Formats: sequence, C-alpha cells, structure tokens
Amino acid sequence: MTSLITKKLIEVFSKFPNIGPRVATRFVYYLAHQPKEKVDEFIKLIEDLKGKIKICSSCCRAFETAIEETIEEELCPICSDKTRDKTIMCVVEKEIDLETIEKTKKFKGIYFVLGDEKKNLEDLVERVKKLRNEFREIILALNPTTKGTELALKIKVKLKDTGIKITRLGLGLPVGAELEYADEETLSSALESRKNL
Repeated sequence: MTSLITKKLIEVFSKFPNIGPRVATRFVYYLAHQPKEKVDEFIKLIEDLKGKIKICSSCCRAFETAIEETIEEELCPICSDKTRDKTIMCVVEKEIDLETIEKTKKFKGIYFVLGDEKKNLEDLVERVKKLRNEFREIILALNPTTKGTELALKIKVKLKDTGIKITRLGLGLPVGAELEYADEETLSSALESRKNL
C-alpha cells in the first residue's frame, strides 16, 4: 500500500516527537484498516484539539478551555490560580515534565515550558529580566542529560545579572534519565534537595 496519500501521512507522523518513519508507517497502516467511523472520530478529536486547546500566554503550556470560555482566555488553571507562589518559577523542557512534577503535589509555584522552540527560551529570559523583582527563585527542572545540562548553563548565563537565585533539581535523578519517567518519590526528593547552579 504505497501511494501519495500514505507517503504524505507517513511524513506527517514522522514529524511527531520520537516517532520515526517505521512507527509512522504503522500508524498509517493501522488507520487504513479502521472503519470509516473510527477515522472520522479521530479527525473530529484533532479538530477539537485545535478548537479547544490553547497555549498559556504565561507558561507556554497547552490547556483545554471550557466551552463557555471566551477566545480571550489566556492563562492556564495553574497560572491563574491565586494560591500559587508566583515568586518561584520551575522551568521544564516538556509539558509532560510539568505534569510529572504536579503529581508530586510538592511544588506550589508557577512553571515555564521551554518545549523545542528557541523562541520559548528567549521569551523566558525576557520575562524573567522584565519581572526580576517579582521572582526569588528559578528552578531549572531540566533532564539530567547532556542537553539538559547545557541548557541549564545557557539559562544561568543569560540570567546571571538578574540577581535571582537559580537552582537545579538535587539528588535522586540518575544522570541521563528523563523527568517524565521518574517516580513521584524520587522527584519529590529531587525538588526538596535542589541545589544552586
């Protein structure tokens, strides 16, 4: 089953994070063998995703809006929560890392999701510098990988002149691991034992 449609779909699925051409091809074959109703349901969910999911103007996290909310709604539930400590920001690489930290119920501050976009890093630096008097600590909850370490050092250099305390997660996370796979106890321990960068 090689056609222009399947090739295009394989290209689209291959652009998803951590999805190569082989897995993308499996997705296409799977969808090709599904009844039309199932594929229509899948298409509807994707349309709903773009219609009801927004990106928070403060932390860059995707969140679902209620039907009655207006298009102008800009902040996710965490950023709009008045009980959160807005003086501590936890910087994560991916939204799944944010969700993993939230499950520990140990962090009560706000977040910033870097994602894969260079623009988000620039937005983070600009925002922290602009609001430097409102932050007392920036926690870099980045994966303990070579990429995460390089990113942490880059952020530290860019925020050096702000005078804000910059920390990294502490003990418990194995080098080379990813936050999304850490259990809640290990992550809680890493949050509590964070160290200056």
